[in-house]
Amino acid sequence: MKLFEKTLTKKTLYAGRILSLEVQEVELPDGTRAPRELIRHAPAVGVLARRADGAFVFVRQFRKAVERVMLEVVAGICEPGEKPVETAARELREETGYTAVKLVELGSAFATPGYVDEQFTLFFAELAAAGGVTEPDVDERVEAVVLSRAEFERMLRAGEVCDAKTLAAWLLFEKMIDS
Repeated sequence: MKLFEKTLTKKTLYAGRILSLEVQEVELPDGTRAPRELIRHAPAVGVLARRADGAFVFVRQFRKAVERVMLEVVAGICEPGEKPVETAARELREETGYTAVKLVELGSAFATPGYVDEQFTLFFAELAAAGGVTEPDVDERVEAVVLSRAEFERMLRAGEVCDAKTLAAWLLFEKMIDS
């Protein structure tokens, strides 16, 4: 069974600061034509960060798309020409004030590949002893949250962690670093 879709036409309906909306007409393997609505998004990173005392540093922020406050790993969009590891270190400093002593790439994941091409490169960070001053973006309101492993795992079991990149980072951490 062939699964490839041939792009026949594409049109950008909106181009913004961090994403664009594209509509395509595709041809399926059996010749059927179908529309595809796609969001094009810059690459991003997610960073699961652990202090020397074993506590983990997350961020909490309000997410307008889902109208709720979310607990997440540190995350951010790669600037043009910036390597994901550089983005990870920068976002960690900006959002939490901590500096990474060591950054290990865990892997990558697509946010919602049915209609978004956003790909997260996920990292595990070992942090320097103390945090410093945060420098969030002017339109960003984030709060650093320090949790023990037991506290975070209780939140996982209670269904309080709903962010896909955070769940993926934790799974990869457990399988690759903490095994």
